Amino acid sequence: MSPKATDIKKTAVPLVDAVTKALEILDCFSSQETELSLNQLCDKTGLYKSRVHRLCGTLITSGYLVRTSRTNYRLGPKLMVLGKVYEKTNSLRSIAAPFMKRLTEATGESTALFVIDNMKCICMAREMGSSRLVYSINEGDFMELHPTAAGRVLLAYADEKFTDKVLSKADLVRFTPATLVDRDEIIRELAAIRERGYALNKEEREQGIAAIAAPIFDFENNVPAALAIVGPVHRFNDANAQVMLAALLNATREMSRLMGES
Repeated sequence: MSPKATDIKKTAVPLVDAVTKALEILDCFSSQETELSLNQLCDKTGLYKSRVHRLCGTLITSGYLVRTSRTNYRLGPKLMVLGKVYEKTNSLRSIAAPFMKRLTEATGESTALFVIDNMKCICMAREMGSSRLVYSINEGDFMELHPTAAGRVLLAYADEKFTDKVLSKADLVRFTPATLVDRDEIIRELAAIRERGYALNKEEREQGIAAIAAPIFDFENNVPAALAIVGPVHRFNDANAQVMLAALLNATREMSRLMGES
């Protein structure tokens, strides 16, 4: 399930309940669940059917949802318009695009740009690899932070309180036999990532898949994003991984410079 709007950190400005609940409904949709029924939306949000029905009616009127049957809904065209505006105005995405294209051409592997969204990381942009066997990831896909290379990079450079919150979850999911779920082991790995400047992950999130990720710094030396090279694990042997790592670090250093890293 996508992170809920109610998970947004508290601010000094009072939140409007109807708006947060409407956003929570929109957050239920994903690339895996493009159409949802009224009952599914109720299950995902925990809201009463009558309230979900009224909120969906408002979102339909505004163009943010469309009804595909009497009880089923999909995202509406207004979101595509806003998404295009976001694409044009997001400097991180525009800076990353040419570097990702060059990385993919040089390595043959897929590249993906990740940022933190609530308690997960989300793929903001991706460039598909050129070889016949590639790892497919879609823009907008969410992934857990603890078992992924990009997620660990973001955790390694995140605020300590946020990292503690993520790692304090009682159910850090073990996706494969290789997944690290011990909190102390993960903390040691995060320290090692800060020391060496990158994360290498082999088959912890998905069997047969490996990734190398590195941080992108901004003008305040924060890490708003991580760039990853992802592909079949057999192509991430020591020699190939070193070549990919060198290309990745060159790209993230230049992207950080363009982001104003001091």
